[in-house]
Amino acid sequence: MKIHIETERLIMRDIIDEDLHGFFAMDSDAEVHTFLGNKPIKTLDEAKAIMANIKQQYVQYGIGRWAVVEKESGVFIGWSGFKFITDTINNKTNYYDLGYRFLKEYWGKGYATETAIASLNHGFEKLNFEEISGIADVKHTASNIILQKTGLVKRSEFTFDETLHNFYSLTKAAWLQGVD
Repeated sequence: MKIHIETERLIMRDIIDEDLHGFFAMDSDAEVHTFLGNKPIKTLDEAKAIMANIKQQYVQYGIGRWAVVEKESGVFIGWSGFKFITDTINNKTNYYDLGYRFLKEYWGKGYATETAIASLNHGFEKLNFEEISGIADVKHTASNIILQKTGLVKRSEFTFDETLHNFYSLTKAAWLQGVD
């Protein structure tokens, strides 16, 4: 298991098999999936398949969504980090998407913002990404605020799965200058 990022309160590490039940609890929760197409998973096998997909990103691209663990409790609380997108979304292909998802009982504690900012810094400083993007359902106020807090800038709106989304991005050059 590799630890990628540590913040004051959290550890961001590779997803491991022991995360299965926490992962299932998160992705089977209909409320967690409100702005994710309303398709919560129903079985542990579905959770295993998603986790295998994430682990494949580690092998294939050297990055992926990382498990987020509270330092104090040692408990899996969600995931955050990058996914390399190879599909064309909003006329963009082959880009790094910043994302986060947490168990409902950990919402409102600032963990998504904390991990998103840490991921963004890691992506530009350590992984040398030239650009990082993020996507949020236009109705998902909290996620849109988080992406804006990280410094990502709304570039456009587009429809994905019949739902209007905002597309955000930030280049390394703009990040280094602290401006868009």
